[in-house]
Amino acid sequence: MTDESKGVRERFKLFTSLTSVLLVAGLVAALAVTDARADDDDDDDDRANIEEAVRKVFDRLIKVENVNAHLEAWQAIADENDDTRVSGTSGYDQSVDYVAELTGKKGYKVTRQEFEFPFFEELSEAVLEQVSPTPTVYPANDADGFFTMQYSGSGDTGAQKLELIDPVLPPAPDPNTSTSGCEPEDFDGFTAGNIALVQRGSCSFLLKAQNAEAAGASGVIIFNEGQDGRTGAINGTLQFPDVDIPVVGSTFAIGNELAAAAGAEARIVVDALSEFRLTENLIADLPAWPHQKDNPVILLGAHLDSVAEGPGISDNGTGSGALLEIARKLRPFSFLLKNRIRFAWWGAEESGLLGSEFYVANLTAEAQAEIAMNLNFDMIGSPNYVPFVYDGDGSDIEPAGPPGSEIIEQVFIEAFLARGVNSQPTQFSGRSDYGPFIAVGIPAGGLFTGAEGIKTEEQAAEYGGTAGEQYDSCYHTPCDTIDNVSLEALELNSKVAADVMLQFGFADLSDFPPAPPAAALSAFSSSVSTTTGYDFEYLGNHLRR
Repeated sequence: MTDESKGVRERFKLFTSLTSVLLVAGLVAALAVTDARADDDDDDDDRANIEEAVRKVFDRLIKVENVNAHLEAWQAIADENDDTRVSGTSGYDQSVDYVAELTGKKGYKVTRQEFEFPFFEELSEAVLEQVSPTPTVYPANDADGFFTMQYSGSGDTGAQKLELIDPVLPPAPDPNTSTSGCEPEDFDGFTAGNIALVQRGSCSFLLKAQNAEAAGASGVIIFNEGQDGRTGAINGTLQFPDVDIPVVGSTFAIGNELAAAAGAEARIVVDALSEFRLTENLIADLPAWPHQKDNPVILLGAHLDSVAEGPGISDNGTGSGALLEIARKLRPFSFLLKNRIRFAWWGAEESGLLGSEFYVANLTAEAQAEIAMNLNFDMIGSPNYVPFVYDGDGSDIEPAGPPGSEIIEQVFIEAFLARGVNSQPTQFSGRSDYGPFIAVGIPAGGLFTGAEGIKTEEQAAEYGGTAGEQYDSCYHTPCDTIDNVSLEALELNSKVAADVMLQFGFADLSDFPPAPPAAALSAFSSSVSTTTGYDFEYLGNHLRR
């Protein structure tokens, strides 16, 4: 680029910046005149016109190339840090520094909320094999084979005899019937050094593993229970580092095969780091004007961490980048808003929503009551995307969110329709950082463009892309790079996110959410209680209970 062209570009950037400043100043002046005319019957119309003008200006300011620039920065960070930005590593720390610097420059009140979390990383592929009587090597990280339990200890058991622990075989009709390994007494007479073969059932994976280790087991195989929906390999977690022996979760078929093999010997090898580390959330509050100080908070959140296996640019650089660009462009408009705006970039989401859980758990009652809603953005640029909106009222996919979530859903739907796009509902499954908020009754909503799910023929006809393939074929893999993003989806969802934020920012939320009928509260309470269970399993690395 020549010096002359650089000069033209700089003058153009200065011109557009001054134009934006003057436009905002004009809107502020118009708003002041509007507020001064308290007796004018057209006051509400004038305010609505100003808000509509702000929304149009703001829409033009949210440019996908600027959002993508943040993704490129995080890709560069990953490139310098073993191709990952997982919490507890320098790649994540540098990602947080990047957000802190850019939000701090815009005058946000930046809070770095440090917390300890259980870190787990497999250093090499695990091994599970039947040594005798029928030598068999079972496939690792495979739904038809086995997975290493998150927070498993490390070690090589060598060839050891298997001891079957109090199973229910054939399995009972109902799940969570087997108590295999749930009581220390189940291991009475256990031979130290053997491998415990334990059936999934009515207590946590952790408790089964703890009881086995206390009995002297050299390793543990927890096989699925066997009912419909409980036959595949268990991709589970022990919840935190507390077991020193290797623990894996297998299919029901493998467990049943090993249980039937008289005198069977097996071998387990796990090579992993399982320890506690420090990480952090980053919270950026838009400074409040006097007329906003007692008004509710709209909290927009996205997780900033990746999985250990890759850079995490689609998951979730896209959501994080959109929020960062919205925050950067919002500052000059802050006076026009009625409500307070807070942005949050969560850590350790991929370890089980731990950052958002820590944040919600440490809110005072007063601080929790100030949060009107949580708007969540997790994967909004999937390459084979569908524009999904969380189903706040549960009308398409149960359960519903807390009262008020249905209003959030509708505002998102209408924001898409205003752009000529039909969105589709997606479940409040608890798989992302809205989970801890809805668990305490805070209304929530947000956007998602798909992960390991498969695109249907109807979706491909509506949105393009390829039917029969994953929404994101690089989900939780090393190929989740800067090349794994649909800029079309990223632009659409970034603009919708910005627009919905402004609509709620302008809204009178003094009565939000509206008081629900008792039946609605009862239904929500029931749906939340059903998410707790005896053990913890993962979809990808996202928590499923």
